[in-house]
Parts: sequence; structure tokens; C-alpha cells
Amino acid sequence: MIGIVIPAHDEEALLERCLQAVREAAAHDDLRGEEVRIVVVLDACSDGSESIARRHPVSVLPIQARKVGVARALGADQLLAQGARWLAFTDADTLVAPDWLVAQLGLQADAVCGTVMPDDWRGHPPEVRHRFARDYLDRDDHRHIHGANFGVCARAYRQAGGFPPLSCHEDVALVQALQAMGAHIAWSARPRVSTSTRPQSKARGGFGDTLRQWAVEECPALALSPQRGLSLPRTTC
Repeated sequence: MIGIVIPAHDEEALLERCLQAVREAAAHDDLRGEEVRIVVVLDACSDGSESIARRHPVSVLPIQARKVGVARALGADQLLAQGARWLAFTDADTLVAPDWLVAQLGLQADAVCGTVMPDDWRGHPPEVRHRFARDYLDRDDHRHIHGANFGVCARAYRQAGGFPPLSCHEDVALVQALQAMGAHIAWSARPRVSTSTRPQSKARGGFGDTLRQWAVEECPALALSPQRGLSLPRTTC
């Protein structure tokens, strides 16, 4: 069985499309009928995220941690207890490709670190889009780490100790633990996802904050309000 974990904090605007995309990936013919179970971990949600999630054939796990590391870990624990052999992780503001799971499994690695493609640059200074195009490596052998596009086998996940209970960069910490134990990590652009470039980050230090920081660095004359700018999730380069 394959498991998918999706943490969500007040994601009613984007969760429906995320779940539709994940369910399409879970039904891909090349999985040859292997069962795929999806867990949506609703972390301190006060909007309509739960009602949206419950319209789909997924497990819903409400928590009050307000830490994405805790949310990912609890979702993983539930799926491991049910016998998952592979864990795939994405985010509620992300759309995975139809062959997302197939691409992860096809790499035959202990873990897979995929890339992300921003979904919409509108509302952000063009200099930020240019910096992304210049500096981001959307190709194999990159060294980016994104919880929105990550997969790991159950054995390696357990051996590495799972996600630490962090509010941000929990994905980086887990990959570092996998590297320390000598796991085979595929740094691949084959598993495709597109993710939101919204300026309001759900976690400090996340995708929105990085893009907003880039906007300040690339356009120092701009007086950015807290509602403007962009941000990339933590990556390693």
C-alpha cells in the first residue's frame, strides 16, 4: 500500500483542487491497482477545510499542533500503522501531476526529492520570477528539498526517525537524517508538482517568505507591505 500525507491549515480555497489532483495520481494505471490511502491532517483549521476533505475518500485527522512537522509525522504514523510501504508528501496549495506517484516509485530510491513549479507569478515583481528562472535548478541532480514533492520508503523513514516536530524546515531535517545514514536519495525533476506563489505564508520561513525576501533583495526601492511579495520553501543548493 502507498500512503499520501497532506497537511493543511485553513486551506479551503485550494484544498479541493489539491485532492482532485492527488486522487487522479492515486488512480494511475501504471500503479497496477495498488491501494493508495490519503490522509489529510487538518492542523488548527478554523475554516471549511474539514468539510471539503470529508467530501473525498480520504482519512481526515484533525490536530491542534500548528506545526507542519507534527502534521506530516502524525499522518505518516497513521499510514505506517496501516502497512504503507511508501510515503508520499505534498501540500494543500499544490497540484501533483497525474504520474506523480508513478514517477517517484519508478526511481527505485530510498527517498525522492522532487522540484516545484510556481503556478502564477501575477502580483509579484518580475525580478523575482527572473531570479527563480536563474537560480532554481528544475532538473535532475538538483539539491532542492520541498515537503510539497517528497517521497520515502517506510523502512528509510523509520530508520531516519521521521519528521521532527518543527514549524518549518522539517523536510530539510528529515533529508539530512537520511543523508547521514547513507540512504539512496534521488534528486529528480521527474515527479512534477505546481505550487502556489501566494504571498501569505502558512508557516514562517516558507515559500511565501522566501519570495518576499527575494523581492526586497532584487527590488530594494520597493516598499513591500506584509501582503506583497513572494517566497520559496526552504531549499538546499
